[in-house]
Amino acid sequence: MPVRKRSVTIAGHRTSFSVEDEFFVLLKRAADEDSRSLASLIAEIDETRPRDSNLSSALRLYVLAAALKGRLPDA
Repeated sequence: MPVRKRSVTIAGHRTSFSVEDEFFVLLKRAADEDSRSLASLIAEIDETRPRDSNLSSALRLYVLAAALKGRLPDA
């Protein structure tokens, strides 16, 4: 389960995050399930995360919550 660094443009600036491939696949699936872009989903997660947490952790927690709620088929 290697952690990979990825970059995305949100709110007009590039930002990076590091997550395992498995989390990234499920994050993309969550965006697809909501019929939105990955960047849009990440921007929303970034805007709503506690300021004392980092984006990578917030993304993982979002995926976990979505999977536990049954929003990610085959997760």
